[in-house]
Amino acid sequence: MDKKDIKKINKIKEDQIFGHNKLNLQSKVYQKFMDLEFEAFKDGELKKYQKELIALGISIVINCESCMEWHVGEALKAGASEKQIIEAIEVAIEMGGGPATVFSRFALKALEFHENKK
Repeated sequence: MDKKDIKKINKIKEDQIFGHNKLNLQSKVYQKFMDLEFEAFKDGELKKYQKELIALGISIVINCESCMEWHVGEALKAGASEKQIIEAIEVAIEMGGGPATVFSRFALKALEFHENKK
């Protein structure tokens, strides 16, 4: 991963924090969305890390880099291993076809970014 990639991921993280702080104070809709996120990702029949892996796969298929960065980080925090994240990326590639192979490169960079922060 080069400095440009690290800068891009750090910018995504800064934007996430900025947007969250601004909307969380001023938007009831956003606050409800955050409640929805909490409920959707908490442990149930599926563990949080499994739900994060599902979200990572969807993020790759729709090419949402901010989503990929977030869900890789959250999956790791929830206990997912690098191998599990790679398998989730592989499923996304199969589901998304050729474009997902290109989109998944960012998820790999996000994984390297988060692992290097340990």
